[in-house]
Amino acid sequence: MSSNPSALETLSIEPVDEYVTIVRLNRPDVSNALNTQMGRDLVRYFEDVALDPKSLRCIVLTGTGEKAFCAGGDLKERRGMTDEAWTRQHVIFERMVRALIDCPVPIIGAVNGAAYGGGCEIAGACDFLYAAESARFALTEVTLGIMPGGGGTQTLPRAVGERRAKELILTGKPFMAAEARDWGFVNEVFPLSELLPAALATASRIARNAPISIRQAKLSIHRGLQLSLRDGLALEIEAYNRMVPTEDRREGVLAFNEKRPPNFKGR
Repeated sequence: MSSNPSALETLSIEPVDEYVTIVRLNRPDVSNALNTQMGRDLVRYFEDVALDPKSLRCIVLTGTGEKAFCAGGDLKERRGMTDEAWTRQHVIFERMVRALIDCPVPIIGAVNGAAYGGGCEIAGACDFLYAAESARFALTEVTLGIMPGGGGTQTLPRAVGERRAKELILTGKPFMAAEARDWGFVNEVFPLSELLPAALATASRIARNAPISIRQAKLSIHRGLQLSLRDGLALEIEAYNRMVPTEDRREGVLAFNEKRPPNFKGR
């Protein structure tokens, strides 16, 4: 959504139609590893979307090429980094994770290959995931003397439960796409050639729905999970009431009664 998408040197932005865009992590020569610039580019792109989604209704986030979604933090860039430089870089990655999680437009992760370390954390920050059969996941940080610091200790247990997350994070061992699906980290697994078409089919199904409804429902689910049931119900009705005076709510009911597809405008 940047006014100059070419300025995002580590991302490839490919609008599919008016409502759906593919965002590719685009450093294929290094397995789409996460460097400082990619962190900055992801912050910029997703914060721009949050400020002004324009007509965007769904984003598919994937990696360039057939081998890797994102191999994790770029350790070549980190070699010889001072503690201060490391911490400064990590603040960018923290902003990046928040920009993904807080994006009002739904993000479907299409994990096309290895998603290790920070790459697994980027996947964990998406709303839900489809994966290629060849995809592999791992949070290997403890094998390098660090720990997941891009949301991994928070998003993984919320998806797979505390005990499974502890096993995976404390061992640092890789897990396959099928295991990720069985444990609830990934929604569906596809042959690689079918991955992007499946993600785009779901994206276009989301994009047919009322945009304000989608954003409010996403917010209600995400925030509500962090509240008691009673507070969650109060949050839900606040989110719901935003729809009552909208043109889209009136159009949805009218279209149903007139037995035609609704034409939602996001108003």
